[in-house]
Amino acid sequence: MKASIIVILLSILTITVSSVVVNAQEDDMNNTTGGRYGSDSLTCVMNISLYREFFKQWRASNYENETIKDLINPWRWVLLNCPRGTQNTYIEGTRIMAYLIEKADNEELRNKYIDTLMLVYDQRIENFGREGFVLGRKGVDLFSYRPEDTELIYKDLKRSVELEGDNSAAPVLVYYMRAAINMAREGKADSTIIFDAYEISTAIVDHNICKLQDKPEEKGNWEIVQNNLELLLEPFATCTDLVAIFRKKFTETPDDIDLLKKITGMLDAKRCQTDPLYFETTKKLYQLEPSPQSAYLIGRMLFSEGKFAESIEYLKEAEKLEDLAIVQQSYKIISEAYRTIKNYPAARAFALKAASLNPNDGEPYLLIGDLYAETARDCGDNDLTARVAYWAAVDKYIRAKQVDPSIADIADKRIAAYSVYFPSAETIFFYTLREGDTYTVGCWINEDTRVRAARQ
Repeated sequence: MKASIIVILLSILTITVSSVVVNAQEDDMNNTTGGRYGSDSLTCVMNISLYREFFKQWRASNYENETIKDLINPWRWVLLNCPRGTQNTYIEGTRIMAYLIEKADNEELRNKYIDTLMLVYDQRIENFGREGFVLGRKGVDLFSYRPEDTELIYKDLKRSVELEGDNSAAPVLVYYMRAAINMAREGKADSTIIFDAYEISTAIVDHNICKLQDKPEEKGNWEIVQNNLELLLEPFATCTDLVAIFRKKFTETPDDIDLLKKITGMLDAKRCQTDPLYFETTKKLYQLEPSPQSAYLIGRMLFSEGKFAESIEYLKEAEKLEDLAIVQQSYKIISEAYRTIKNYPAARAFALKAASLNPNDGEPYLLIGDLYAETARDCGDNDLTARVAYWAAVDKYIRAKQVDPSIADIADKRIAAYSVYFPSAETIFFYTLREGDTYTVGCWINEDTRVRAARQ
């Protein structure tokens, strides 16, 4: 079998040798290192053909038959003597070395194979480029085979992500996060590198999820990566830990805008807005770089401190943001702020703005219903008019659960609570009304509703 393969290869080489030699000579004229096929082009081509034919047979057997023993020598010769001969030397070489590493029967031999695998990656970069892509795979393999090389693993994976950006492979991002965690645990770096890795990785994941909205299966794969990153961060993501880490950084470089964005973003994401550090960094960020985003953060903080009137003007700045989810959230907070200072028409106006940005969110309608219920007694001067606003309030609660079934339980509880305040059947009759009639609620509400009697 082996003899027939060699005969076939020699026949092919006889036909192509002239062109190979000519090409090799041209390479030599422009490259003193021996050109693509090295100093012995004929032997290089022969060994490439030999090892690749054996590799195909090995692959066809699902990498199980004994052909691996036949391909090793020609493959190694190509790796050492004509490293620019073909990129397949490296692509297929990683599979060869992974097999040998797994089959090594002693630690010394295993380590030699791991060293060779790293050499394969390094030579591929040197001869064929794609540094970011290759470093990602190198880092993942090194993490798997030699996890104690913490610093080198982190360095390679970090560099890979920097170079590949949004094109980074999903496994590389997960291993990058793990490498950062190991660096911090071993005291080789500050714990902030964990959050740096998380922030960088999740931004790439978010980009790919957004890009793949029309491809649910691929999007789902990235969502799994997103979940894995969050699980890795979880042990380090308590507010106490975050504040301890970032307080020191903020004290050292209080005017670092990138750091301020990182601190506010992370504390916000992990709901640590009640810590003074959040307010300090948010205010500092607004001073150094006024923006709708930092104004929104200031507004939220002022609202949480009970400074409702002050918060409104900051929150209105969020209208300039491109992220409609944040704009919608700002409208809801503004509505709550106006409600607290008893400016009910303004509160309703911003709740309706919030509803228009997300028709599937029932919270704005719950809020409007609450506004109507709170002011019902103040909007009438008799047994009928002091109760009709409850009709309008319940209308809004019904609307809330229609658009957003997730809040149906909340809406139903409020419907039950306020329906008992409807006018009695006797009161409705006294004012010459009938159940089901259309009725316009006056006062600031000025809205049509339907006549209903209280049920005991």
